Amino acid sequence: MKILITGASGFIGSFIVEEALKRGFETWAAVRKSSSRAFLTDKRIHFIELNLSSKEQLTEQLRGQAFDYVVHAAGVTKCLNKADFRRINTEGTKNLVEALLEVKMPLKRLVFVSSLSVFGAIKEKMPYDEIREGDTPQPNTEYGRSKLAAERYLESLGQRVPYIILRPTGVYGPREKDYFMMAKSIKQHIDFAVGFQRQDITFVYVTDVVQAVFLALEKGETGRKYFLSDGEVYQSSTFSDLIHEQLGRPWWLRITAPTWVLRIVTFFGEYAGRMTGKVTALNNDKYNILKQRNWRCDIEPARKELGFEPQVKLEEGVKTTIKWYQDNKWL
Repeated sequence: MKILITGASGFIGSFIVEEALKRGFETWAAVRKSSSRAFLTDKRIHFIELNLSSKEQLTEQLRGQAFDYVVHAAGVTKCLNKADFRRINTEGTKNLVEALLEVKMPLKRLVFVSSLSVFGAIKEKMPYDEIREGDTPQPNTEYGRSKLAAERYLESLGQRVPYIILRPTGVYGPREKDYFMMAKSIKQHIDFAVGFQRQDITFVYVTDVVQAVFLALEKGETGRKYFLSDGEVYQSSTFSDLIHEQLGRPWWLRITAPTWVLRIVTFFGEYAGRMTGKVTALNNDKYNILKQRNWRCDIEPARKELGFEPQVKLEEGVKTTIKWYQDNKWL
C-alpha cells in the first residue's frame, strides 16, 4: 500500500511517517524545499515536493502517482498575517483535494487532521459539559476558523472523496515546540497562568493521534469526524506541575494573571511580530486559546467506531517528553 503524508516534516507528521514505515507502507513524505528533514532520516522514505498553494502545480506534481491513502497533516498554527491561516490551512486543503480529483487518484481514504479549536469557546458555563460532534462550531481564533473552513469544503464534496476528519485537542510529545516553551519557562523558574475561573484542559499524546490516524485509514467511514483526547480532564495547573516534577522541582515563581493582562501582552506581542517579521507565540490567537475555560470533548464515537483507546496518560507522556527534550539538548 502506498501512502502520502503532507506536513511530514512537522511534529505530528513525522510521527505518522514513522508509523507508516513500521506498518510496511510505501511511505511518501510531502515536503517543501525549505522543510527540515531532521526527523525524516529513514532511507525507506520517498520524498515528494508539493506546492499546496497552487492547484495547477499540485496537479502536475501528483500526476502519474497512485496513492492508496493520503494523510493531510500540513498546516500552520500561528502566522504573522491572518490571511495566511486561510491561504495555508483552508486553500491548501482545497488545492490538494482538487488536484487529487483532477488526476483521478484511486484513493481508499483521506484523513484530514483538524483540531478541537474549530469549536472555540462554547459550553463555558460551569459545570462544563463535553463538546460533542452535534454542537455548533464557534471558532474564536483565525486558526480554528481556517480549519473549520477546510472541514466545510470537504463536507461539500459528499461522497466524491472518502475523507475522515480527526479533531485532536492539545497534542504534546517529543519534538513539539509550543508546550516546550512552557517547560523552558519553568526551568527558568517562572510558571505563568491566565484567569481565575476554573479551566478544564484536555491533552492527547502524539502517538495516540497517530494511532487514530491509522484506525481511521482502516475503519473510517466517509464524512465522519472524531474528537481525540486521552480521555481524561485536567486542571490548568496539572501540566505545569508534572513538568516541574520531571525537571527536579526547581524553585519557581507561579504567576496567575487576569485575562486583561494577557490581552495587553498578546496585543503588543502581535504588534512586535509584525514589526520584526517574526512569528511570535504571544499573539491574538494565543489570547483566545489561553482564556478559553472548557476543553472537554467527547471521544466515545472514536472509541466505538474506530476502536481508539488512548495508551498514554498525561503523567507518563510528560515524563517521556521532558526526557526527550533533555536528551536532545532542548532543555
